[in-house]
Amino acid sequence: MSAKLKDRVRKIAEKAKAASSVLAQLSVSDKNNALLAIAGAILTHQDAIIKANNKDLAQAKKEKYPAALVDRLALDEKRIIAMAEGLKDTAALRDPIGEILDTTERPNGLLIKKIRVPIGVVAIIFESRPNVTADCIALCLKSGNAVILKGGKEAAYSNDAIFKVCRKALKDTAIPAEAVQMVPSKDRKAVDALLKLDDLVDLVIPRGGEGLIRFVAENSSIPVIKHFKGVCHIYVSDQADLAMAEEVCFNAKVQRPGTCNAMEKMLVHKDVADKFLRSMLHRFTDAGVELRGDAKTRQISKKVKPASKEDWTTEYLDLILTVKIVGSLDEAIGHINTFGSHHSDAIITKSEEEIEKFFKSIDSACVYSNASTRFTDGYEFGFGAEVGISTDKIHARGPMGLEGLTTYKYIVSGNGQIRQ
Repeated sequence: MSAKLKDRVRKIAEKAKAASSVLAQLSVSDKNNALLAIAGAILTHQDAIIKANNKDLAQAKKEKYPAALVDRLALDEKRIIAMAEGLKDTAALRDPIGEILDTTERPNGLLIKKIRVPIGVVAIIFESRPNVTADCIALCLKSGNAVILKGGKEAAYSNDAIFKVCRKALKDTAIPAEAVQMVPSKDRKAVDALLKLDDLVDLVIPRGGEGLIRFVAENSSIPVIKHFKGVCHIYVSDQADLAMAEEVCFNAKVQRPGTCNAMEKMLVHKDVADKFLRSMLHRFTDAGVELRGDAKTRQISKKVKPASKEDWTTEYLDLILTVKIVGSLDEAIGHINTFGSHHSDAIITKSEEEIEKFFKSIDSACVYSNASTRFTDGYEFGFGAEVGISTDKIHARGPMGLEGLTTYKYIVSGNGQIRQ
Protein backbone atom coordinates (compact mmCIF):
# COMPACT_ATOMS: atom_id res chain seq x y z
CA MET A 1 0.00 0.00 0.00
CA SER A 2 1.43 3.38 -0.98
CA ALA A 3 1.99 5.99 1.70
CA LYS A 4 0.09 8.47 -0.47
CA LEU A 5 -3.07 6.33 -0.52
CA LYS A 6 -2.81 5.61 3.19
CA ASP A 7 -2.47 9.34 3.95
CA ARG A 8 -5.39 10.22 1.65
CA VAL A 9 -7.75 7.79 3.41
CA ARG A 10 -6.60 9.00 6.83
CA LYS A 11 -7.33 12.62 5.94
CA ILE A 12 -10.85 11.63 4.88
CA ALA A 13 -11.39 9.98 8.26
CA GLU A 14 -9.95 12.95 10.13
CA LYS A 15 -12.43 15.29 8.42
CA ALA A 16 -15.29 12.95 9.28
CA LYS A 17 -14.16 12.76 12.92
CA ALA A 18 -14.06 16.54 13.25
CA ALA A 19 -17.50 16.86 11.64
CA SER A 20 -18.98 14.25 13.99
CA SER A 21 -18.36 16.57 16.95
CA VAL A 22 -20.41 19.29 15.25
CA LEU A 23 -23.17 16.84 14.30
CA ALA A 24 -23.59 15.66 17.88
CA GLN A 25 -24.59 19.20 18.92
CA LEU A 26 -27.16 19.91 16.20
CA SER A 27 -30.89 20.17 16.76
CA VAL A 28 -33.50 17.83 15.30
CA SER A 29 -34.66 20.57 12.92
CA ASP A 30 -31.09 21.19 11.72
CA LYS A 31 -30.76 17.54 10.74
CA ASN A 32 -34.23 17.26 9.24
CA ASN A 33 -33.75 20.39 7.13
CA ALA A 34 -30.52 18.95 5.76
CA LEU A 35 -32.19 15.67 4.78
CA LEU A 36 -35.00 17.52 3.02
CA ALA A 37 -32.44 19.62 1.16
CA ILE A 38 -30.68 16.46 -0.03
CA ALA A 39 -33.99 14.91 -1.10
CA GLY A 40 -34.80 17.98 -3.18
CA ALA A 41 -31.35 17.99 -4.75
CA ILE A 42 -31.62 14.34 -5.76
CA LEU A 43 -34.89 15.02 -7.57
CA THR A 44 -33.47 18.14 -9.21
CA HIS A 45 -30.39 16.29 -10.46
CA GLN A 46 -31.98 12.95 -11.33
CA ASP A 47 -31.04 13.25 -15.02
CA ALA A 48 -27.36 13.54 -14.10
CA ILE A 49 -27.65 10.58 -11.74
CA ILE A 50 -29.33 8.42 -14.39
CA LYS A 51 -26.68 9.45 -16.93
CA ALA A 52 -23.95 8.32 -14.54
CA ASN A 53 -25.84 5.10 -13.81
CA ASN A 54 -26.03 4.35 -17.54
CA LYS A 55 -22.22 4.32 -17.63
CA ASP A 56 -22.19 1.69 -14.89
CA LEU A 57 -24.86 -0.36 -16.67
CA ALA A 58 -22.90 -0.23 -19.92
CA GLN A 59 -19.84 -1.54 -18.11
CA ALA A 60 -21.94 -4.23 -16.44
CA LYS A 61 -23.22 -5.35 -19.84
CA LYS A 62 -19.69 -5.39 -21.22
CA GLU A 63 -18.47 -7.55 -18.33
CA LYS A 64 -21.60 -9.75 -18.49
CA TYR A 65 -22.67 -9.26 -14.88
CA PRO A 66 -25.44 -11.60 -13.61
CA ALA A 67 -29.00 -10.35 -14.06
CA ALA A 68 -29.54 -10.08 -10.29
CA LEU A 69 -26.52 -7.79 -9.91
CA VAL A 70 -27.63 -5.61 -12.83
CA ASP A 71 -31.07 -5.28 -11.21
CA ARG A 72 -29.49 -4.10 -7.95
CA LEU A 73 -27.30 -1.68 -9.89
CA ALA A 74 -29.93 -0.09 -12.11
CA LEU A 75 -31.52 3.29 -11.36
CA ASP A 76 -34.53 4.78 -13.08
CA GLU A 77 -36.89 7.64 -12.30
CA LYS A 78 -38.98 5.44 -9.99
CA ARG A 79 -35.99 4.33 -7.93
CA ILE A 80 -34.59 7.87 -7.70
CA ILE A 81 -37.95 9.15 -6.48
CA ALA A 82 -37.89 6.31 -3.93
CA MET A 83 -34.43 7.49 -2.78
CA ALA A 84 -35.75 11.00 -2.25
CA GLU A 85 -38.84 9.69 -0.45
CA GLY A 86 -36.57 7.62 1.79
CA LEU A 87 -34.76 10.79 2.84
CA LYS A 88 -38.07 12.53 3.54
CA ASP A 89 -39.34 9.53 5.49
CA THR A 90 -36.17 9.49 7.58
CA ALA A 91 -36.56 13.21 8.31
CA ALA A 92 -40.09 12.50 9.54
CA LEU A 93 -38.97 9.80 11.98
CA ARG A 94 -38.56 10.43 15.67
CA ASP A 95 -34.99 11.43 16.48
CA PRO A 96 -33.58 8.91 18.97
CA ILE A 97 -30.66 11.10 20.07
CA GLY A 98 -31.04 12.34 23.63
CA GLU A 99 -33.68 9.77 24.52
CA ILE A 100 -33.49 8.90 28.21
CA LEU A 101 -33.33 5.11 28.43
CA ASP A 102 -33.18 4.85 32.21
CA THR A 103 -32.98 7.08 35.29
CA THR A 104 -31.64 6.07 38.68
CA GLU A 105 -31.33 8.15 41.84
CA ARG A 106 -28.77 6.73 44.25
CA PRO A 107 -29.08 6.92 48.06
CA ASN A 108 -26.29 9.52 48.12
CA GLY A 109 -28.31 11.83 45.84
CA LEU A 110 -26.47 11.15 42.58
CA LEU A 111 -28.84 11.22 39.60
CA ILE A 112 -27.76 8.83 36.85
CA LYS A 113 -29.35 9.01 33.40
CA LYS A 114 -28.67 6.59 30.59
CA ILE A 115 -29.15 8.49 27.31
CA ARG A 116 -28.97 7.58 23.64
CA VAL A 117 -26.08 9.19 21.71
CA PRO A 118 -24.50 8.88 18.24
CA ILE A 119 -21.82 6.28 17.64
CA GLY A 120 -19.56 8.89 16.02
CA VAL A 121 -18.00 7.97 12.67
CA VAL A 122 -19.50 5.08 10.71
CA ALA A 123 -17.78 3.58 7.67
CA ILE A 124 -20.03 1.73 5.24
CA ILE A 125 -18.43 -0.49 2.60
CA PHE A 126 -20.93 -1.70 0.05
CA GLU A 127 -21.40 -3.29 -3.37
CA SER A 128 -23.81 -2.87 -6.26
CA ARG A 129 -26.77 -0.82 -5.04
CA PRO A 130 -26.15 2.91 -5.55
CA ASN A 131 -29.31 3.79 -3.57
CA VAL A 132 -27.34 2.65 -0.50
CA THR A 133 -25.38 5.90 -0.81
CA ALA A 134 -28.45 8.07 -0.14
CA ASP A 135 -30.00 5.69 2.42
CA CYS A 136 -26.85 5.56 4.53
CA ILE A 137 -26.26 9.29 4.37
CA ALA A 138 -29.84 9.87 5.55
CA LEU A 139 -29.69 7.46 8.47
CA CYS A 140 -26.22 8.44 9.62
CA LEU A 141 -26.89 12.17 9.57
CA LYS A 142 -30.28 11.84 11.30
CA SER A 143 -28.69 9.74 14.04
CA GLY A 144 -25.89 12.29 14.45
CA ASN A 145 -23.11 10.24 12.86
CA ALA A 146 -20.56 11.25 10.27
CA VAL A 147 -20.35 8.69 7.47
CA ILE A 148 -17.53 7.41 5.26
CA LEU A 149 -18.76 5.56 2.17
CA LYS A 150 -16.79 3.10 0.06
CA GLY A 151 -18.81 1.72 -2.84
CA GLY A 152 -17.90 -1.00 -5.30
CA LYS A 153 -16.31 -0.35 -8.67
CA GLU A 154 -19.43 -1.71 -10.44
CA ALA A 155 -21.40 1.38 -9.28
CA ALA A 156 -18.56 3.89 -9.24
CA TYR A 157 -20.15 6.48 -11.54
CA SER A 158 -23.56 6.27 -9.86
CA ASN A 159 -22.18 6.47 -6.32
CA ASP A 160 -19.99 9.42 -7.19
CA ALA A 161 -22.89 11.32 -8.77
CA ILE A 162 -25.20 10.76 -5.77
CA PHE A 163 -22.43 11.61 -3.31
CA LYS A 164 -21.63 14.90 -5.05
CA VAL A 165 -25.30 15.91 -5.14
CA CYS A 166 -25.63 15.18 -1.40
CA ARG A 167 -22.43 17.03 -0.46
CA LYS A 168 -23.41 20.09 -2.48
CA ALA A 169 -26.88 20.15 -0.90
CA LEU A 170 -25.34 20.27 2.60
CA LYS A 171 -23.46 23.52 1.95
CA ASP A 172 -26.50 25.65 2.77
CA THR A 173 -27.44 23.66 5.90
CA ALA A 174 -26.19 23.46 9.49
CA ILE A 175 -24.55 20.09 8.82
CA PRO A 176 -20.91 20.41 7.70
CA ALA A 177 -20.31 18.89 4.27
CA GLU A 178 -17.32 17.04 5.76
CA ALA A 179 -19.79 14.87 7.70
CA VAL A 180 -20.31 12.94 4.44
CA GLN A 181 -17.16 11.41 2.97
CA MET A 182 -16.45 8.94 0.19
CA VAL A 183 -13.30 6.95 -0.42
CA PRO A 184 -12.94 7.44 -4.20
CA SER A 185 -10.17 4.98 -4.98
CA LYS A 186 -11.08 1.80 -6.89
CA ASP A 187 -7.97 0.25 -5.35
CA ARG A 188 -8.95 -2.47 -2.83
CA LYS A 189 -6.03 -1.31 -0.72
CA ALA A 190 -8.03 1.80 0.13
CA VAL A 191 -10.34 -0.51 2.09
CA ASP A 192 -7.32 -2.02 3.87
CA ALA A 193 -6.24 1.47 4.92
CA LEU A 194 -9.73 2.41 6.12
CA LEU A 195 -10.12 -0.75 8.20
CA LYS A 196 -7.06 0.12 10.31
CA LEU A 197 -8.22 3.58 11.40
CA ASP A 198 -9.66 2.53 14.74
CA ASP A 199 -8.53 5.82 16.28
CA LEU A 200 -10.85 7.74 13.95
CA VAL A 201 -13.64 5.37 12.85
CA ASP A 202 -16.00 3.86 15.42
CA LEU A 203 -17.93 1.26 13.43
CA VAL A 204 -17.73 -0.51 10.06
CA ILE A 205 -20.79 -1.90 8.29
CA PRO A 206 -20.13 -3.99 5.16
CA ARG A 207 -22.99 -4.53 2.71
CA GLY A 208 -22.52 -6.92 -0.16
CA GLY A 209 -21.51 -10.47 -0.95
CA GLU A 210 -20.27 -12.93 1.64
CA GLY A 211 -16.72 -12.57 0.34
CA LEU A 212 -16.65 -8.82 1.01
CA ILE A 213 -18.16 -9.19 4.46
CA ARG A 214 -15.75 -11.92 5.54
CA PHE A 215 -12.82 -9.87 4.21
CA VAL A 216 -13.90 -6.85 6.24
CA ALA A 217 -14.55 -8.90 9.39
CA GLU A 218 -11.17 -10.63 9.16
CA ASN A 219 -9.12 -7.51 8.40
CA SER A 220 -10.72 -4.75 10.44
CA SER A 221 -9.32 -3.38 13.68
CA ILE A 222 -12.63 -1.50 14.03
CA PRO A 223 -15.82 -3.19 15.34
CA VAL A 224 -17.85 -4.68 12.47
CA ILE A 225 -21.58 -5.35 12.20
CA LYS A 226 -22.01 -8.23 9.75
CA HIS A 227 -24.65 -9.41 7.33
CA PHE A 228 -23.11 -12.50 5.79
CA LYS A 229 -25.96 -13.70 3.58
CA GLY A 230 -29.68 -14.33 3.43
CA VAL A 231 -30.38 -18.06 3.28
CA CYS A 232 -34.07 -17.57 4.07
CA HIS A 233 -36.49 -20.46 4.62
CA ILE A 234 -40.24 -20.90 4.59
CA TYR A 235 -41.72 -23.98 6.25
CA VAL A 236 -45.18 -25.07 5.06
CA SER A 237 -46.82 -26.98 7.91
CA ASP A 238 -49.37 -29.78 7.57
CA GLN A 239 -51.68 -27.32 9.34
CA ALA A 240 -51.17 -24.55 6.78
CA ASP A 241 -53.75 -22.82 4.66
CA LEU A 242 -52.28 -24.14 1.42
CA ALA A 243 -53.75 -21.39 -0.75
CA MET A 244 -52.11 -18.82 1.51
CA ALA A 245 -48.88 -20.83 1.54
CA GLU A 246 -48.74 -20.82 -2.25
CA GLU A 247 -49.14 -17.05 -2.48
CA VAL A 248 -46.63 -16.33 0.27
CA CYS A 249 -43.98 -18.71 -1.08
CA PHE A 250 -44.39 -17.44 -4.63
CA ASN A 251 -44.00 -13.84 -3.50
CA ALA A 252 -40.99 -14.63 -1.32
CA LYS A 253 -39.13 -16.28 -4.20
CA VAL A 254 -40.26 -14.51 -7.37
CA GLN A 255 -41.20 -10.91 -6.51
CA ARG A 256 -37.54 -9.81 -6.39
CA PRO A 257 -35.16 -12.78 -6.21
CA GLY A 258 -31.96 -10.72 -6.14
CA THR A 259 -32.52 -9.51 -2.57
CA CYS A 260 -31.18 -10.95 0.67
CA ASN A 261 -34.71 -11.42 2.09
CA ALA A 262 -35.96 -13.60 -0.78
CA MET A 263 -36.79 -17.22 0.04
CA GLU A 264 -33.97 -19.56 -0.97
CA LYS A 265 -35.21 -22.80 0.66
CA MET A 266 -38.74 -24.15 1.01
CA LEU A 267 -39.53 -26.90 3.51
CA VAL A 268 -42.84 -28.77 3.26
CA HIS A 269 -44.43 -31.21 5.71
CA LYS A 270 -44.74 -34.70 4.26
CA ASP A 271 -48.49 -34.94 4.89
CA VAL A 272 -49.28 -32.03 2.53
CA ALA A 273 -46.29 -32.35 0.21
CA ASP A 274 -48.00 -34.16 -2.65
CA LYS A 275 -51.04 -31.87 -2.70
CA PHE A 276 -49.12 -28.63 -2.19
CA LEU A 277 -46.05 -29.24 -4.32
CA ARG A 278 -47.77 -30.43 -7.49
CA SER A 279 -49.36 -27.01 -7.91
CA MET A 280 -46.58 -24.97 -6.32
CA LEU A 281 -43.71 -26.45 -8.32
CA HIS A 282 -45.61 -26.05 -11.57
CA ARG A 283 -46.20 -22.38 -10.77
CA PHE A 284 -42.54 -21.84 -9.96
CA THR A 285 -41.48 -23.53 -13.21
CA ASP A 286 -43.82 -21.32 -15.22
CA ALA A 287 -42.19 -18.30 -13.58
CA GLY A 288 -38.73 -19.45 -14.68
CA VAL A 289 -37.56 -20.76 -11.32
CA GLU A 290 -34.93 -23.51 -11.44
CA LEU A 291 -35.89 -26.15 -8.86
CA ARG A 292 -33.54 -28.32 -6.85
CA GLY A 293 -34.61 -30.74 -4.17
CA ASP A 294 -34.27 -33.90 -2.14
CA ALA A 295 -35.22 -37.35 -3.40
CA LYS A 296 -38.80 -37.15 -2.08
CA THR A 297 -39.42 -33.86 -3.86
CA ARG A 298 -38.01 -35.23 -7.11
CA GLN A 299 -40.51 -38.09 -6.94
CA ILE A 300 -43.29 -35.50 -7.19
CA SER A 301 -41.81 -33.58 -10.12
CA LYS A 302 -39.26 -34.61 -12.73
CA LYS A 303 -38.42 -30.96 -13.27
CA VAL A 304 -36.65 -30.84 -9.90
CA LYS A 305 -32.87 -31.34 -10.12
CA PRO A 306 -30.99 -33.19 -7.36
CA ALA A 307 -29.85 -30.84 -4.61
CA SER A 308 -26.18 -30.95 -3.69
CA LYS A 309 -24.79 -30.56 -0.17
CA GLU A 310 -23.84 -26.97 -1.03
CA ASP A 311 -27.38 -26.10 -2.16
CA TRP A 312 -28.69 -26.14 1.41
CA THR A 313 -26.37 -23.28 2.46
CA THR A 314 -26.23 -21.28 -0.78
CA GLU A 315 -27.73 -17.82 -1.21
CA TYR A 316 -28.64 -17.78 -4.91
CA LEU A 317 -29.97 -14.22 -5.31
CA ASP A 318 -31.58 -15.61 -8.45
CA LEU A 319 -34.58 -17.60 -9.67
CA ILE A 320 -33.32 -20.82 -8.08
CA LEU A 321 -35.03 -22.61 -5.20
CA THR A 322 -34.15 -25.67 -3.13
CA VAL A 323 -37.05 -27.75 -1.77
CA LYS A 324 -37.10 -30.37 0.99
CA ILE A 325 -39.89 -32.54 2.41
CA VAL A 326 -39.68 -32.89 6.20
CA GLY A 327 -41.46 -35.14 8.65
CA SER A 328 -42.21 -32.67 11.43
CA LEU A 329 -41.96 -29.13 12.75
CA ASP A 330 -38.97 -30.19 14.85
CA GLU A 331 -37.16 -31.42 11.73
CA ALA A 332 -37.89 -28.13 9.97
CA ILE A 333 -36.58 -26.12 12.93
CA GLY A 334 -33.44 -28.24 13.13
CA HIS A 335 -32.79 -27.86 9.41
CA ILE A 336 -33.23 -24.07 9.48
CA ASN A 337 -30.99 -23.56 12.50
CA THR A 338 -28.33 -25.83 10.98
CA PHE A 339 -28.27 -24.62 7.37
CA GLY A 340 -29.77 -21.12 7.54
CA SER A 341 -27.91 -17.83 7.91
CA HIS A 342 -30.05 -16.48 10.78
CA HIS A 343 -31.51 -13.76 8.55
CA SER A 344 -35.27 -14.28 7.96
CA ASP A 345 -37.34 -17.45 8.23
CA ALA A 346 -41.08 -18.11 8.17
CA ILE A 347 -43.71 -20.70 9.05
CA ILE A 348 -47.07 -21.05 7.32
CA THR A 349 -49.57 -22.62 9.70
CA LYS A 350 -52.97 -22.11 11.34
CA SER A 351 -51.67 -23.54 14.62
CA GLU A 352 -50.86 -20.96 17.30
CA GLU A 353 -48.95 -23.64 19.17
CA GLU A 354 -46.69 -24.24 16.15
CA ILE A 355 -46.18 -20.50 15.67
CA GLU A 356 -45.14 -20.06 19.30
CA LYS A 357 -42.69 -22.96 19.09
CA PHE A 358 -41.25 -21.68 15.79
CA PHE A 359 -40.79 -18.17 17.19
CA LYS A 360 -38.99 -19.45 20.28
CA SER A 361 -36.84 -22.02 18.49
CA ILE A 362 -35.64 -20.30 15.31
CA ASP A 363 -32.37 -18.47 15.93
CA SER A 364 -32.78 -15.75 13.30
CA ALA A 365 -32.92 -11.96 13.30
CA CYS A 366 -36.44 -11.94 11.83
CA VAL A 367 -38.98 -14.74 12.28
CA TYR A 368 -42.37 -14.69 10.54
CA SER A 369 -45.68 -16.50 10.67
CA ASN A 370 -47.97 -16.51 7.64
CA ALA A 371 -46.11 -13.74 5.80
CA SER A 372 -43.41 -13.35 3.17
CA THR A 373 -39.78 -12.94 4.24
CA ARG A 374 -39.59 -10.09 1.72
CA PHE A 375 -40.75 -7.72 4.47
CA THR A 376 -37.35 -7.78 6.20
CA ASP A 377 -36.48 -4.26 5.18
CA GLY A 378 -35.98 -0.97 6.98
CA TYR A 379 -38.69 0.78 4.99
CA GLU A 380 -41.22 -2.03 5.51
CA PHE A 381 -40.46 -2.05 9.25
CA GLY A 382 -41.14 1.68 9.45
CA PHE A 383 -37.49 2.65 9.92
CA GLY A 384 -37.43 4.95 6.87
CA ALA A 385 -34.49 3.04 5.40
CA GLU A 386 -31.67 0.83 6.65
CA VAL A 387 -27.89 0.72 6.61
CA GLY A 388 -28.04 -3.06 6.44
CA ILE A 389 -29.64 -6.16 7.90
CA SER A 390 -27.49 -7.48 10.70
CA THR A 391 -27.28 -11.21 11.36
CA ASP A 392 -25.09 -10.52 14.41
CA LYS A 393 -26.45 -10.89 17.93
CA ILE A 394 -24.60 -8.07 19.66
CA HIS A 395 -25.55 -4.38 19.49
CA ALA A 396 -27.89 -4.52 16.48
CA ARG A 397 -29.89 -7.28 14.79
CA GLY A 398 -32.15 -7.30 11.73
CA PRO A 399 -32.83 -4.13 9.72
CA MET A 400 -30.61 -1.38 11.14
CA GLY A 401 -32.39 1.94 11.29
CA LEU A 402 -31.73 4.99 13.43
CA GLU A 403 -31.58 3.23 16.81
CA GLY A 404 -29.08 0.71 15.44
CA LEU A 405 -26.74 3.61 14.72
CA THR A 406 -26.72 4.82 18.31
CA THR A 407 -25.08 3.83 21.54
CA TYR A 408 -25.55 5.29 25.02
CA LYS A 409 -23.70 7.04 27.78
CA TYR A 410 -24.38 7.80 31.42
CA ILE A 411 -24.99 11.38 32.55
CA VAL A 412 -24.30 11.64 36.27
CA SER A 413 -25.41 14.78 38.17
CA GLY A 414 -24.40 15.56 41.71
CA ASN A 415 -24.13 18.37 44.23
CA GLY A 416 -20.71 17.78 45.75
CA GLN A 417 -20.80 14.04 46.47
CA ILE A 418 -17.44 12.34 47.11
CA ARG A 419 -16.78 8.62 47.39
CA GLN A 420 -15.88 7.40 50.84
